[in-house]
Amino acid sequence: MFKSGAFVAEQLDGLRESQIQPNGVDLTLGAVFEQTDAGRIERGDKTVGERRELEPTEAPWAHDDSAGAYTLAEGGYIVRYGERIRIPEDHIGFLYPRSSLLRNSCMLDTAVWDAGYEGRGEGLLEVHHELTVEAGARIAQLVLAEADHVGAYDGSYQRENL
Repeated sequence: MFKSGAFVAEQLDGLRESQIQPNGVDLTLGAVFEQTDAGRIERGDKTVGERRELEPTEAPWAHDDSAGAYTLAEGGYIVRYGERIRIPEDHIGFLYPRSSLLRNSCMLDTAVWDAGYEGRGEGLLEVHHELTVEAGARIAQLVLAEADHVGAYDGSYQRENL
């Protein structure tokens, strides 16, 4: 069974009231990266390719003068979410793109967040038509569901970006 947005909000820190939805919590854009070097995925290990963090530019229309915005050309970008996530040990996390991205020819590719994961996660933002997005804008919605499992997440991404 999926949990309420209020329950999901209890697993995160520093949310704005507007981020709490009936069935989940909106995650915001924390940072944007371009991959600059090849990665590698093997049967027993992986190497994440080198990245370059993009700097936001001044955006007079932005809600926070210090936030700025990213103008993204067509392509793939790694986005880091602004919130620290904690998936409770008896739950599983799913992240979905906000419909505003879809309506602007963009897609957010994500993966399952296992029970016990803690960190500031990342996703792949596919931009199919130029997009300007404000730093701190809501781009995804995290939902949690109760899940049976054996053990908890203890992989190499545990406590990432903290």
